[in-house]
Amino acid sequence: MPLSYRENYLRNASFEGPEYMPVHLAISNASWDQWREAMEDVVERHPRIWPDFRKGQRDWDHFDFGPANTKDAPFTDAWGCTWLSSTNGIEGVVVDAPLKSWRAWGEWEAPNPLETADRGPVDWAHIRADMAARKERGDLCEGGLPHGFFFMRLMYLRGFTNLIEDMCLDEPKLWDLIDVLYRHNRILVDQYLSMDVDMMTIGEDLGAQGTPLISPEFFRKFCKPTYEKLLQPCRKKGCHVMMHSDGYIMDLLDDLILAGVTIINPQDLCNGIENLRRELKGRVCIRLDVDRQTVVPYGTPQEIRDLIEEEVRTLGAPEGGLELICGIYPPTPPENVDAVASAFEEFQTYWFDGRAKA
Repeated sequence: MPLSYRENYLRNASFEGPEYMPVHLAISNASWDQWREAMEDVVERHPRIWPDFRKGQRDWDHFDFGPANTKDAPFTDAWGCTWLSSTNGIEGVVVDAPLKSWRAWGEWEAPNPLETADRGPVDWAHIRADMAARKERGDLCEGGLPHGFFFMRLMYLRGFTNLIEDMCLDEPKLWDLIDVLYRHNRILVDQYLSMDVDMMTIGEDLGAQGTPLISPEFFRKFCKPTYEKLLQPCRKKGCHVMMHSDGYIMDLLDDLILAGVTIINPQDLCNGIENLRRELKGRVCIRLDVDRQTVVPYGTPQEIRDLIEEEVRTLGAPEGGLELICGIYPPTPPENVDAVASAFEEFQTYWFDGRAKA
């Protein structure tokens, strides 16, 4: 009998011999809005990648892109940060930071995580019921913190320049804010751990194109202790921790692993495929983010296939430890999405069907 998705995923994450490599192809709402029916035609051709897709599910002209993702619609979140997007379906940026001056510190309050998520109310009873139903079906159960849960949240609240100045000056109020964020996130972690989730997902973008946004020294001083206090309880319960970061993070990988990360989701080309092989292969599961800057949006179908083949051959192994994810954003044309899906299907079993020995 073939493994369930959950069993296969956990075997792959733990280097215990999966039957296939997990793959995920996520099309942004911006790309859906750009290509509409043409993108539907591609997705419909790949039920193995999108098993639950049904054509005609979207109302193209009345689609709700959601808070902070709707063009020219300012949105203030539960933390008091005002967001603005320039493109439907692409998350905007914070244009007004509530703590840009520490003079606001005495009046500002963090939201209650038991009542309010970042961008709307939260229903923990519904989440628990859904998690119980997933367990009953034998599905993978994931908990998670919001994208930008800590370092980026500090940026959102203070502004990048102010935050770096705080770190350089070792501002006492920064440590108070760090404690607020730790206590907020710890409530979320404890909620999910009480549901016996298989995996905790965390994510924030720690890298720029060719360097981390924060030095390793500052990361160890201001971020890593909080990461450890949030992630070690997950590891003690045998829960995997998946960490996502855009950008170049090679200088931070050891600290992330020591903090408790077991699945790392780095971008491929800005970090370097060979660098990732050298530093990560066999140490933690690599959830590789397939290029979204050059090859996937602008390359030929053959170039896309060649890149994915190189990544599978370089970073995969018979025991597992590699999964692939690709995010689709404008201007990626439908034929390139088709090429990614086809390559994912072609190489999903490469290490497990005998081809790797040929």
